Amino acid sequence: MIPVQGLEGARVAVLGLGRSGLSAARALQAGGAKVSCWDDDPAARARAEGEGFACVDLNSPGALDKITRLIVSPGIPHLYPAPNPVVAAALVAGVPVDNDIGLFFQSFATLAWDHYDVAPRVVAVTGSNGKSTTSALIHHILEHVGRPCQLAGNIGRGVLDLDPAVDGEVVVLELSSYQTELARALTPDVAVFTNLSPDHLDRHAGMGGYYAAKRRLFAEGGPDRAVIGVDEAEGRFLAGQLSEGPSDDRVIRISAETKLSGPGWQVFARKGFLSEYRRGKQVGSIDLRSIQGLPGAHNHQNACAAYAACRALGLAPRVIEAAFHSFGGLPHRSQTVAEANGVRYVNDSKATNVDSAAKALAAFRNIRWICGGLEKEGGLKGLAEAQGSVRKAYVIGREAAHFAMQLTTEAEVCGTMEKAVARAAAEAEEGDVVLLAPAAASFDQYDNFERRGEDFVAQVQKALAE
Repeated sequence: MIPVQGLEGARVAVLGLGRSGLSAARALQAGGAKVSCWDDDPAARARAEGEGFACVDLNSPGALDKITRLIVSPGIPHLYPAPNPVVAAALVAGVPVDNDIGLFFQSFATLAWDHYDVAPRVVAVTGSNGKSTTSALIHHILEHVGRPCQLAGNIGRGVLDLDPAVDGEVVVLELSSYQTELARALTPDVAVFTNLSPDHLDRHAGMGGYYAAKRRLFAEGGPDRAVIGVDEAEGRFLAGQLSEGPSDDRVIRISAETKLSGPGWQVFARKGFLSEYRRGKQVGSIDLRSIQGLPGAHNHQNACAAYAACRALGLAPRVIEAAFHSFGGLPHRSQTVAEANGVRYVNDSKATNVDSAAKALAAFRNIRWICGGLEKEGGLKGLAEAQGSVRKAYVIGREAAHFAMQLTTEAEVCGTMEKAVARAAAEAEEGDVVLLAPAAASFDQYDNFERRGEDFVAQVQKALAE
């Protein structure tokens, strides 16, 4: 745990008692703050009370009197579409509103660092897509070279549940727009912006607000080095705002679409090859095509981002390349779960929308495609061009027949995962890929995409055993 610094003896309220809220309450208490908690869910309050925390209805009159700071969990709206009533009352009363990310950056550095040979560093990753894989890949590379490291934030542990940093350690944080928007302190040493596409627009009142939330990671004091994906206009604008000129190598531009040039620092991937250029000269190159844990252009962008962040930390290209080859990928994200008789089975249950499914389809050839589920707004527009490598689709979900009618490839209505996997495995030939990339939400049949992915893995194992 990282005890919160600077609030000893202060009265602090915590709103929302999920993972991050309870973690913040513990860290505040460890730092000497006087903590009161609230959650509308009685079960969440019971868990907090079981740990000895006082639960006070923060909606009641006078509940925020003498409160020094209000700590809000990421799922609770603080501005759009409308502030939670407790947050609104805090803003009226002038009570500062923060979250666990702000508390982390406020408290991470300690006096013990004065005796370290190498000060600990923080790498923070944000963006619309790929931030989980990028964060995990950076962490994997650091583990591969034996560097002390921890992974937290929107992936892994809560940030305040981390252990205090040791000499030379690197903390890798995945941060969502909800987290970056509210944190009062944001001071990573290396900050990564992968890309931007529409998401959470109701929470941020449109694309501009969403972009502004992401951009805060680079504005509050600014990182020493910024890794910026420039395949969208917003990334190019951000890189330009952070740079003092074309040769400013504090900004590392990355791309999975374009060969980058100029006197600055660039990392890009084209036709399966990652290239690093600095001051107009190539200084690194990696063939990504044989790296099983990073298939497809979207993962090549993740590779560029992780590579650039690790180069900013001083790691050599060959060391990073070796670590790439041992990266297994994240569960439910282009994850190879089996290979048998020349057929590869890939779990991309996280592909819950058309855009992510299209990227998954573009990553492979000779695809036996398992898809379907709860359709999202807009239907399957945008998938027509992505089906060129699909040999056949096997459709699951309660509305499988309607889903299948919208596909341009041959499709079989299966309904269940069990039948879809069995049919795909039976018809697959050497060189084929059986790919779960649903292009739909899971809630018509599963609690979440993880459960759907786990069922896919179980059914693959069953089919291969038979």
